[in-house]
Amino acid sequence: MIKNFTLICICMMALYSCSLDKEPETTLTDATFWKSETDLRGACNRLYIDLPGFIQTGGTDLRSDEAVMLTPNPISSGNWSVPEKADEWTGNYNKIGVCNNIIVKGDKASVKEEVKNRWLAEAHFFRAFYYFDLVKKYGDVPLILQIFENTTDSGIKKGRDSREKVIQQCYTDLEFASQHLPDIDDLSDANNWGRVSRSAALAMLVRIGLYEGTYIKYHRLLEGDYEEHLKKAIDAAETMIYKEKKHELYPDFQKLFYFDGEGRQNKENILVKVYGPNGATNAILTHNQSAMKANGATITRQMIDNFLYVDGLPWDKTNLAIKPEIQYDDIFKNRDPRLGMSVFRYQELSYKGALYRPFDDTNHNGAGYPIKKGYMNNEFNTNNKETVDKMIIRYAEVLLSYAEALYELNGAISNMKLNETVNEIRRRSGFMASLTNEFAQANGLCVRDEIRRERMVEFLCEDMHYDDIIRWKTAENVLPKPLIGLLFNSSESIKSFEEIGNKLTDSEGFYNGVKVYRQANFYVLEEASTRSFNPGRDYLYPIPSYEIATSEGNIKQNPNW
Repeated sequence: MIKNFTLICICMMALYSCSLDKEPETTLTDATFWKSETDLRGACNRLYIDLPGFIQTGGTDLRSDEAVMLTPNPISSGNWSVPEKADEWTGNYNKIGVCNNIIVKGDKASVKEEVKNRWLAEAHFFRAFYYFDLVKKYGDVPLILQIFENTTDSGIKKGRDSREKVIQQCYTDLEFASQHLPDIDDLSDANNWGRVSRSAALAMLVRIGLYEGTYIKYHRLLEGDYEEHLKKAIDAAETMIYKEKKHELYPDFQKLFYFDGEGRQNKENILVKVYGPNGATNAILTHNQSAMKANGATITRQMIDNFLYVDGLPWDKTNLAIKPEIQYDDIFKNRDPRLGMSVFRYQELSYKGALYRPFDDTNHNGAGYPIKKGYMNNEFNTNNKETVDKMIIRYAEVLLSYAEALYELNGAISNMKLNETVNEIRRRSGFMASLTNEFAQANGLCVRDEIRRERMVEFLCEDMHYDDIIRWKTAENVLPKPLIGLLFNSSESIKSFEEIGNKLTDSEGFYNGVKVYRQANFYVLEEASTRSFNPGRDYLYPIPSYEIATSEGNIKQNPNW
């Protein structure tokens, strides 16, 4: 698909980026455009260029307790401030502007209504997608559904609308999209794969409904009914799971993130960003995600500890854990198989053709756990021209979101529903321990927390965890804590005790007089004193000062910034 619409996208970019007081330097103008279905499709092609793909800076989960770089993240360390400008605000509004342009001008195209709506539905989908991203970050934001002809238009300096109003517009857009977008099976050919489908619209309803429902519930917002949002997620999920049945889990968890998992043949795919073509040195869209795994983020011990043992119990309740750990590979023994599919084992062939050894700064990065999930050595060797597609929404998310929404709405979930969601996902990876209400009660587990744990394990390094701890309102508890890295064993480590001993826990798990972990010789990646989260401020991003100034004060800053 990308190859076919790139030229049109370039033309459309010229159209959209022209000065307000100057005709675009192209023959493609409003006077000659917006006539045919080809024009509508071409306009919508522009939307896919900006679809978020692999994040080259390591991803949003660096802001959480999931992953770290060599230098502390400014958000998780509390060292962020009000920016003058921010692409997370401006970039989203620019993309929304493209959507509005299509919706308003495309409505005048001389084509059949059903044809017109099919393409306008794509713009409605993307408008909801980007408004949701704005709401997640900033809360109340200006809801702009019009296009501006010049800088004197009154709506340009519009103030903020409530997040509830914006989210309701997202629902309206997505419901329109779900009614008019094609079935995903009708988009399976090479020329159409990657376009948004009815499935993508329904899955976004699930994602937004769960997010807003839990955000309102745990942040105790006065506007909005959390139950209604959760019902929205449940209804969309049940349509996908029980009525339309267009999706299923891919049978091989590890290959899910390789070329094997690309295309409609993988029924877990719902929304993807298409790169490629695979293996082409002259591919139009590429990324360097495998290189990022080698040179960028590593996983914290906190996240490793979320992986259950084969008896279905966590470290503090199982008899199967190695206590104390002595060797690096002790973490894999009697464990959920997804851990070994997500993290390299000792002396496993890994980045740059090296056999992995702890604390190897030459072939890896830092003292955290090296990310194996999605790593393909052949892709790494293409000089940062990797082409595996990025899954933006996959069916596993729909299943787990459905389970969580049911529990949050009702305060309970049946064993049957747990089996169809959480346990189905576990079985796919070969993890056969089932979560039931009786099992949880007998072992002092909370079903809600186990559903949350499943999200952390299943979506490790998929840029979902930070959003989760924000909506759960747990960021204030987990972020100010120290981050722990690798176990040091002199016989396995690249580095000596003399080189890193001052960063290791003592025999009781203390570091600098503070109990930070349960045993000796674990590397302290970041101390608690270097991390911060202000619950009265940091659940929302600061609005860029430029946006406040240019609105002439109509846009007000978020609290305590």
